[in-house]
Amino acid sequence: MSMWQEALYALGLLLLVEGALYAVAPDSLRRMLTQILSLPDAQVRNAGLIAAAIGLGVVWLVRSPGL
Repeated sequence: MSMWQEALYALGLLLLVEGALYAVAPDSLRRMLTQILSLPDAQVRNAGLIAAAIGLGVVWLVRSPGL
C-alpha cells in the first residue's frame, strides 16, 4: 500500500470513528465540547499534544517490523 493510500485509509478510519460518536452520543459530545470551551488554552493544547504523542506511538508500534 502506498503512503497516500495509507493516509486516506487513516483519514477514513478517523471519520468513521468520529461520525459514529456523533451518531451514538450527540448529547454527550455537546456537553464535552462545552466543557472544553471553558478550559484554558494551555490545558487544551497539552491535551492535544498528549493525544498526538499517543497517536504517534500507536502508528510507530503498528508500523514497526516486529509486529
